[in-house]
Amino acid sequence: MLGEEAKDKLEAELQKKSSNKSKFYFNDLAKILDEKPRQAKKVVTEMVNEGRLSLWSSGSTTMYTLPGQGGY
Repeated sequence: MLGEEAKDKLEAELQKKSSNKSKFYFNDLAKILDEKPRQAKKVVTEMVNEGRLSLWSSGSTTMYTLPGQGGY
């Protein structure tokens, strides 16, 4: 699964899970997409570039969140 279908699936799953959790590790996103890390990274990077996902970093850990969530 690639392209817009993957992005829509990821966005929908994060919306569902956002009531419990606002930040997600990359491995969480790769599991949702059911893709190998390299393919998942391409989709996630495109979503960040399009503004559909935001990055959050503590300095040692990078997590992903939907825009407007995660303490921004």
